[in-house]
Amino acid sequence: MAQIFPKSANNIAKISMIAAVVLAGVAGFAFTQFSRSSYLTGRYLEKQQPVQFSHKHHVGDDGIDCRYCHQTVETTASAGMPATQTCMNCHSQIWSDSPYLEIVRASYRDNKPIEWQKVHDLPEYTYFNHSIHVAKGVGCSTCHGAIDNMPVVFQENTLQMEWCIECHRAPEKFIRPKSEVFNMNYQPGDIDDADRKKLKVDYKIRSKEMMTSCSTCHR
Repeated sequence: MAQIFPKSANNIAKISMIAAVVLAGVAGFAFTQFSRSSYLTGRYLEKQQPVQFSHKHHVGDDGIDCRYCHQTVETTASAGMPATQTCMNCHSQIWSDSPYLEIVRASYRDNKPIEWQKVHDLPEYTYFNHSIHVAKGVGCSTCHGAIDNMPVVFQENTLQMEWCIECHRAPEKFIRPKSEVFNMNYQPGDIDDADRKKLKVDYKIRSKEMMTSCSTCHR
């Protein structure tokens, strides 16, 4: 019986299978990189605000504590946005006639909040509580980056689940003394591994199994 396919068909079949595997691998790698890109995560992208508030100036240069503006960060799920009155505590005296701050003065006169654009915007199906993380020794810069060096705030991390899980699997690598939570100059190497493990016990941080349970973040 005559052969239906020429002998070269064997080589073509082998090459095709190898090419399919390589293409699948490349496609998978490309997908993982695209899913982590700034285009999808919003990482490193600056958002235009009604007033270009500089954390570098207020926090880095003037040394204003995070809690002066974000007053509920230690007590509620939300860090809170400052009322215009908070801005006017200083700017009724400093730059009080600057055209640049007319939006702030108008907000105060009209009793109408400034419509800030949210930078760190988690999905609605994700539960996140600022006060819990602060109470367990997670510093502001751990998630938000070097805010004190940002003229315009941008999202430092991807905020994807894999990023959260990395901390929840081994929180002792990321926590710090509570006295250093709002210290923007704190570095992870400021305490050793033994001290971090002791902090995990002292702060009563739950087990890895509970910390990585779906219901911890998806409620």
